[in-house]
This record gives sequence, structure tokens and C-alpha cells, in this order.
Amino acid sequence: MPLPQLSEEARKEALLKAAEARTARADLRQKVKTGELSIVEVLEKTDDPVISKIKVSTLIESLPGYGKAKVAKLMDELAISESRRVKGLGEKQKAALIERLG
Repeated sequence: MPLPQLSEEARKEALLKAAEARTARADLRQKVKTGELSIVEVLEKTDDPVISKIKVSTLIESLPGYGKAKVAKLMDELAISESRRVKGLGEKQKAALIERLG
């Protein structure tokens, strides 16, 4: 599928919107890293567009002591796809994550 042809103004607007989304996700990760937000609080707010679109692996990596290898092992044990986003988690997957990380 070819990319849509956007006017210069529409392109700038889309780039600005994407930058704002990246900044919001970075702020969320920082809050999780510093303990301002717990993983339980984040997983309960799946209606928030910033939270719902972040990858689960990226979110877990924000926790102190969790690197790529540890996150990959955890997600494999819980049968969560590497590309899964928070909004796409099932109830059992959320419960398992909260039990292990909460």
C-alpha cells in the first residue's frame, strides 16, 4: 500500500503529533522507572491512549532491574508476544504480569 500524499501542512501536523506521542510515552516510562507510577497502576489504565499504545516489553524494561534478556524471558514464560501492546493484553495476561511484577 503506497503512502498517502500529504500536503506540507498535513505532514508537519502529523510529525508534531508523533513527536508529542513519543514524548508522552517517554514521560510514562520515566515515571515507572522512578516509582512515581507502579506497573499495577499502568496496567489498570488501558483506556489512556498513551498507555494503551506502549509495548509491554518496553514498559517492563522501564522497571529497575529489568533488561532486554530478563524481559524476554518473563514474556516468554507468560506467553506474551514480543510485539504485544498494553491495550492488547488479555485479562489473564494482565493478572499474571501484576502477580509477577506487582
